[in-house]
Amino acid sequence: QVQLVESGGGSVQAGGSLRLSCAASGYGYSSNCMGWFRQAPGKEREGVAAIYTGGGSTYYADSVKGRFTISRDTAKSTVYLQMNSLKPEDTAMYYCAAGLVYSPEAPYEYGYWGQGTQVTVSS
Repeated sequence: QVQLVESGGGSVQAGGSLRLSCAASGYGYSSNCMGWFRQAPGKEREGVAAIYTGGGSTYYADSVKGRFTISRDTAKSTVYLQMNSLKPEDTAMYYCAAGLVYSPEAPYEYGYWGQGTQVTVSS
């Protein structure tokens, strides 16, 4: 069993910043990648960023490149998403996910999910 617990969501004005955290705990699971996804009402879940826990290579959606940064603290089993220059279109529920992943942008490749944390950006 593995648990993923997100924190750090909230409400900010456009141009502001937030840092999301995802703490992983548990044993007996296989994972080579942790990712962040978001889902706005009426829209499909989309991959935002991901990081491979071994080599540290990263993936970013085009919509967040240059504004969001994913990082990890292996000792704390925690992944972070630093979000800068936030826009109203970034408003969504943000989910942390982990799994054995080949395509980091594909939600179906992740076997473990957190409960989500809401991010709201006002104009």
